[in-house]
Amino acid sequence: MPEPIKASNSRYMPGIDGLRALAVLAVIIYHLNYNWAPGGLLGVGIFFVLSGYLITDLLIAQWSRHGRLDMKDFWLRRARRLLPALLLLMVVVVMSVALFVPEQMGRLRGDVWAAVFYVSNWWLVFSEVSYFEKFGPPSPLGHLWSLAVEEQFYLIWPLLVALGLSVVKRRGPLVMLTLGLAALSAILMVVLYVPGEDPSRIYYGTDTRVFALLIGAALAMMWPSRKLTTNISGKARLTLDVVGAASLAILLLSIWKTNQYDDFLYQGGLVLLSLVSALLVAVLAHPASALAKVMGCKPLKWLGVRSYGIYLWHYPVIVLTSPTGMEDGGVIAVVRAALQLVACIVLAALSWKYVEEPIRHGALGRLWANVGSGKKRGASKRSTRILATGCAFALCVIYFEVATLTSGATAGNSSPQPKPVESASAADTAGQKEQAAERAGKPYGPEVPAVVKKPDPAPKPDSQTAAKPKNETKPNATKPAADSTKPAQNQDNSADSKQPKASDVPAVAVQSGKGITAIGDSVMLDVEPYLEKLLPGIVIDGKVGRQMSQAPDTIAALKAQGRLGNRVIIELGTNGSFSKGQLDKLLKALNGVEQIIVINTRVPKPWESVVNQTLADVEATHPNVKLIDWHAASAGKNSYFYKDGVHLNSEGARAYALLVASALAPTEADKESEAQAPKPNEEKPQQQQPAAQEDNKQEHAQKEPQEAEEAQP
Repeated sequence: MPEPIKASNSRYMPGIDGLRALAVLAVIIYHLNYNWAPGGLLGVGIFFVLSGYLITDLLIAQWSRHGRLDMKDFWLRRARRLLPALLLLMVVVVMSVALFVPEQMGRLRGDVWAAVFYVSNWWLVFSEVSYFEKFGPPSPLGHLWSLAVEEQFYLIWPLLVALGLSVVKRRGPLVMLTLGLAALSAILMVVLYVPGEDPSRIYYGTDTRVFALLIGAALAMMWPSRKLTTNISGKARLTLDVVGAASLAILLLSIWKTNQYDDFLYQGGLVLLSLVSALLVAVLAHPASALAKVMGCKPLKWLGVRSYGIYLWHYPVIVLTSPTGMEDGGVIAVVRAALQLVACIVLAALSWKYVEEPIRHGALGRLWANVGSGKKRGASKRSTRILATGCAFALCVIYFEVATLTSGATAGNSSPQPKPVESASAADTAGQKEQAAERAGKPYGPEVPAVVKKPDPAPKPDSQTAAKPKNETKPNATKPAADSTKPAQNQDNSADSKQPKASDVPAVAVQSGKGITAIGDSVMLDVEPYLEKLLPGIVIDGKVGRQMSQAPDTIAALKAQGRLGNRVIIELGTNGSFSKGQLDKLLKALNGVEQIIVINTRVPKPWESVVNQTLADVEATHPNVKLIDWHAASAGKNSYFYKDGVHLNSEGARAYALLVASALAPTEADKESEAQAPKPNEEKPQQQQPAAQEDNKQEHAQKEPQEAEEAQP
């Protein structure tokens, strides 16, 4: 029969601090968007397992000493350990945002209150803020969702442990109950996950992530730290180190090879990696482990002790000091990343030395005692302390509200719309709409940059995103044409040189777009007028915010309308990643199509490399799929883009269209159909029309963007 759970006082385990250091470094590298650690988000799962183990080990040790759990003492200790650094962080972040990016203050208000009450994860869920497909500026407090999950666990789990120890009293049944709860959480994640859809709900949810904490808790019941001794056999030592090294290797390989878009993670992968993390924790907690001594070396131990502060500070530092659009690569990016890493470590070290440790060792108690030292004992002393605490809290609230209202005068905080900017560039306008969509809690996709002559941040009509009618060949009034993407003050006669010309098309390209269908997102909308000029007759279906998962339905609709050609261009991936399974589903929907052209993406977001690699893999395994490498063609061409680094100005749209046109070659079926098809009367003069007519046509084409611009709301 299993023996009752017993433990003594907690023991310091330097190897655990080393694991903390590796976990927080993995998260930082992930948020720096380095492609060689796309699975860095797994560091959060390691933290969950660690927290579940350490907290449960502490609770069981207290129960063993006193036969009960002092809930008040436990929660006060947690508050002293976690709250001071968090409040300091929020004050600094609010001041920084108010001073340097006041337009974000309206959105930050909800994030601050959610962080104060440790409900950031549910705030993000109900606000429909994606963790994986954030196109606009991320919130500097967006990373606090994981602390909210842990704090919710700290609030409820001690009560369940006390109940279990009072009723069950045996280790075996308690372990099974804990693992049963973990299994329910893991099953819920698998059931709620829908491949191809944004997994943010199950990534943020306490109910779908608590399995990692519970796995760590079950480990503490089976492997209490104070019952572990160095008095073990050589074979046991070897087993410990082999298991530990294998577990560490699996975690490092997963951080290197997996990414946040892998279906595997949400269909059991995170559970398996939590079990591997638990094995590593078990080894590092054992005093006889050689791996624990290595992981407990001074540099890793120093970082691990301060890992909480490093985690707190790293994300605001990265968000507030990184470019919002075109990213400068090479040495500049590496230097910036190194400075960001140093900055967050320095801030965490200062916070640990001057805020966290003093408060943890009674600095607030001594301060309150000094406040009440000159007063009468009893009610007067308590009233003074309560008054001082209330005043401090009120000052924080007043400062935050005043800062928010003050910034509202310049950032449009009185409404969910951002501040209108007169004579704003198209990219700035798109950025404002993005922020407005995020504040409204709606998913946002990159929108076509458009000239705004008057300050009006209202969203465009839904007709902008509708599929283009079959017979329509001109840009409609709600969709900007080529030159409408330019700032108004720059629209002059120089636009003539920006119009696409048939003579720009290389000789290898087709001269007709008949039989070609292009499906894409807002980047395709940028390029549409240029493609229509270079490839007359092409069918283009672009929609703002379109994802790969939506493409099969679009293809089915085009088939039903008889508008799907025998060559199809797919331009998707701007708004988020997709799995190979989703792409395979798209290819099945295009069964019978003679040629499929896929275009990779340039977007300064974490999913860029995932999208481009998936497209490259599909091209290598499907003979009728051809890849157009826009990412390589646009490398170093910042002049092609607006400030967001994604949407194309007239120069970039023209280059993009030329790249697509030059990659297309007429097939034998096209040549036969072109030779057999009767020529409409209106098409015959196109080959030999007088120069005057051609000039009139060019002039008419140049007027269309102006008409579209004037029709903007």
